[in-house]
Amino acid sequence: MDFLRLVLVFLHILGAAAIVGGWLAAFKTPTVTQWQWIGALTQLITGLLLVGLASMGDGEGPNNFKVAVKLLIALVVVVAAFIGRRKVKNNQDVPKGLAHAVGGMAFINVAVAVFWV
Repeated sequence: MDFLRLVLVFLHILGAAAIVGGWLAAFKTPTVTQWQWIGALTQLITGLLLVGLASMGDGEGPNNFKVAVKLLIALVVVVAAFIGRRKVKNNQDVPKGLAHAVGGMAFINVAVAVFWV
């Protein structure tokens, strides 16, 4: 179980890196890249699996309020990334606010994970 948890944490961090890295790389000309979309899905799926593993453990389990906040932020990131990718595929401009929402909200989610103990 511990190895599975470590693999999920590794993939979770890679997902965050894809979102925030893509955001920073395209900061001057904001858009939503395919890797940001993949990262958003990776973050959501691995996050849910990590919460499931933590709930199955012998300890006190995860902080459900923190999990709910992070899930809400993750859903905003996924929806914004989906809308942004759809606009890119339809050769439409991605609104700057939407593109910055994907990266900025993922950045906030990382901060919540680190600083909310």
